[in-house]
Amino acid sequence: MSKTENKAAEEMTEARNILFISNMPISLTCKLDQMGSRIEDLEKNVSELMTQAGMEKESGSK
Repeated sequence: MSKTENKAAEEMTEARNILFISNMPISLTCKLDQMGSRIEDLEKNVSELMTQAGMEKESGSK
């Protein structure tokens, strides 16, 4: 590989790394948003299950 080809390959690698790093925060933000939505759904489901369990205890004791 000539010096020119080697330099071009290094520049392309550097450009690729810059693009990857600049897109990473967007990807990370999307993943965190998805995780937050899943946690909210899980909290709702747990709350509903706790309510159902409480209702079953009340109706069973009457």
